[in-house]
Amino acid sequence: MDWGMQNRMSQLIQADGHCFFLPIDHGYFQGPTSCLEKPGETIAPLLPYCDAIFVTRGVLRAAVDPIGSKPVILRVSGGTSVVGKDLANESITTSIEEIIRLNAAAVGISIFVGSDYERESLTNLSGLVNECENFGIPVMAVTAVGKELEKRDARYLGLSSRIAAELGARVVKTYWCKDFDKVVCGCPVPVVMAGGPKCETELEVMEFVYDGMQNGAIGINLGRNVWQNPYPVAMIRALRSIIHEKYTAKEAWDLFNSLKNK
Repeated sequence: MDWGMQNRMSQLIQADGHCFFLPIDHGYFQGPTSCLEKPGETIAPLLPYCDAIFVTRGVLRAAVDPIGSKPVILRVSGGTSVVGKDLANESITTSIEEIIRLNAAAVGISIFVGSDYERESLTNLSGLVNECENFGIPVMAVTAVGKELEKRDARYLGLSSRIAAELGARVVKTYWCKDFDKVVCGCPVPVVMAGGPKCETELEVMEFVYDGMQNGAIGINLGRNVWQNPYPVAMIRALRSIIHEKYTAKEAWDLFNSLKNK
């Protein structure tokens, strides 16, 4: 690994080998998502507790202070919306010059294995890797499933994650699932967990995060279960305790309850 790539990866993955990425890129296909209508205000109290933010260039420029910023994972795929025909029909939206200009520590792109646009999304990933490797910029592949949530099982996610790694992704973001260890064992690059749909209880979130960490994930890329929570700071601190302080789910839940009314 060359110096630039190693330096950028070290900004994202902390000395303990773990990471907490905070995604706020949802608006690129959802528009003004609940609790993220004003993203700068939403993330301001959360930034001290995450290791990097996952964000589009528009929100980065408009809502994130460039002075003392957290490392940026730049969302560079898009072109579809929730009211469109198919979320999988994405393209690359951001040039390599723009990625460098914005000083991104990494870039993120969705792939849609098994969709009508499988080939397009996988060749998007391959082309992006080809460009970014020339400049020492890591690519994070997101194993997206569009609106087909039933695909979140170990067999499908293991297939998607391995393909992403084979095509050159340095990190893979995928969903937690039953038998998550099978997904991680089949993926030769670091795996981070996505949050997925908003869970019913805080403890439910902490339990799947803890299980994923025990089964080989290096961290999380989790947004809605943090900033849509009524107590977002307590939630992010509790989840961080699992990622970086080796708390169990129950210990993290106790921490959440002790912090939420302060």
